[in-house]
Amino acid sequence: MSQKGFQQATDLREEGVALKQLLDRLTEEDWSRPTPFKDWTVNKVVLHLHGSDKMAVLALKDAAGFAVAKSNPDTLRRLMNPRAEDSPGSSTLEASNLLTTWWAYFTEICDLLDDSDPKRRVPWFGPNMGVMMFTTARQMETWAHGQDIFDLFGTRRINTARLKNIVVIGVKTYGWSFANRGEEVPGPAPHVRLTGPGGEIWEFNEVSEDNKIEGDAGDFCHVVTQGRNIADVNLQVRGAPATQWMAIAQCFAGPPEEPPAPGSRLVNFQGSAK
Repeated sequence: MSQKGFQQATDLREEGVALKQLLDRLTEEDWSRPTPFKDWTVNKVVLHLHGSDKMAVLALKDAAGFAVAKSNPDTLRRLMNPRAEDSPGSSTLEASNLLTTWWAYFTEICDLLDDSDPKRRVPWFGPNMGVMMFTTARQMETWAHGQDIFDLFGTRRINTARLKNIVVIGVKTYGWSFANRGEEVPGPAPHVRLTGPGGEIWEFNEVSEDNKIEGDAGDFCHVVTQGRNIADVNLQVRGAPATQWMAIAQCFAGPPEEPPAPGSRLVNFQGSAK
């Protein structure tokens, strides 16, 4: 009998709950406010998450249907990067209606994953993924785009040990960050030594004092998800490979993206959304 209800699935669900608690406090007007992410409104950020979640549900339930949807650029654009003029479809969802629909799909993903064999392969953009890494990828995107909304309202996020999943996907995409740009990997993967939210020490790769990234795990996650520029966090970065990686790190699928400009995602935390 295969193991069910693996830890990553629990962590994904908790990540969604944390975001929903913030969204539940917003007014209708708040949903139209632009976030620091490309000036996307809260509504568009959640629409983007919703589109990704719809594709994830399709991938988990109907691999052939997912392949058809993935091959249609117009379908992908409307789902993943909706514009105000797009209609009909998910782009017509706003505020409370969107919150309800997003949460329904997100919950369905979590339920499907709870009942999945951890050894299962799931189709996605690029190569198929193991279900545990697929789950972590959904947590990473929920966390990263949730940060856009936390930042907008100056809300200090309380991270937990589940942040380690995002650290792991960040570390594993060292080579991808360069390959995705058609660049050669500049050297061995840096030694990564991070302090977790509870004071835990998380270490990855061969120990090296000359090729190393050290500091707060949350800061590392901000950089690899491109929510902060490396200049705006307190990570200690030593060595050419580590320095080059932190300048372009990208732990998510898709074409190369540029990190935010230095200083553009600095936040004056107020401690609450309202």
